[in-house]
Amino acid sequence: MEVSLQNNLIQVRISSHGAEMTSLVDLESGCQMLWNADPEYWKRHSPVLFPIVGSVWEGVYRECGKEFRLGQHGFARDMEFTLLSQDGSSAYFELASSEETHKLYPYDFRLVIGYELSGKTVKVVWKVINPSDGEIHFQIGAHPAFLLHNEDSTVGGAFRLKLDGKAVSRIDRSVLGEKGCLTEGKNVMEISDGRIDIRPDTFNHDALVIENSQADEVELLDPKGNAYLSVRFAAPLFGLWAPRKDMLSPFVCIEPWYGRCDRVRYSGEYRDKDWMQHLPAGETFAVSYVIAIL
Repeated sequence: MEVSLQNNLIQVRISSHGAEMTSLVDLESGCQMLWNADPEYWKRHSPVLFPIVGSVWEGVYRECGKEFRLGQHGFARDMEFTLLSQDGSSAYFELASSEETHKLYPYDFRLVIGYELSGKTVKVVWKVINPSDGEIHFQIGAHPAFLLHNEDSTVGGAFRLKLDGKAVSRIDRSVLGEKGCLTEGKNVMEISDGRIDIRPDTFNHDALVIENSQADEVELLDPKGNAYLSVRFAAPLFGLWAPRKDMLSPFVCIEPWYGRCDRVRYSGEYRDKDWMQHLPAGETFAVSYVIAIL
């Protein structure tokens, strides 16, 4: 099932499969902002990552005295959500724990994903509800892929990402290593005016993983230096990613995260992972981020 939302400025489509946004159109220009999920590059548009962000070491984690196998980014993106509510400018979806999810993740939960339109913005709402009588543990993250738009093909130069909307001179990047897990190393990126060039080799070492609340907004700039989209968030981590190809990818992902992958050779308990979210019995974890067409 697909839900369509629209105001006089933007139109959004969301699939009930993964509660994934599949389209974001600027009605003034007619431009599509989201990647089309062509599997030649990447088969998704904007998946929700739950109950892990990234990978667990060797695809296995330990919790509640058991071992569980779980693929990269968890299972929510591949499951059917129930539509809770819809009006012209908002829609909410829910995924609840089940016998199927318990094979992958031991906790009871309700995961609610909402989309709210206002002007030229989409507010993406996440709620994790703990219906049990004990604490649960989880991670959650976003993975939207935005098209690289160049309205004047005669203009050369790089697309850029601008962090925070202000001058930033350096970013401490955590480094991915074996099997998509984190090494102990850090890579200091010296950047001018908060701008990171998007080039074919920018993501040669996989995603840029940026921890410890180093920015709360990322703008996407065309080769003329004009910002045409931004992602605003309060998440403590975010990732920047595009597929590694010999030529420039047609999109880039800007990903607010509440969690990240295991460290290389991590063998501890799931609940003790870095950046784990802990939710007491009967409580709700509620956060959001905003995509704005500029």
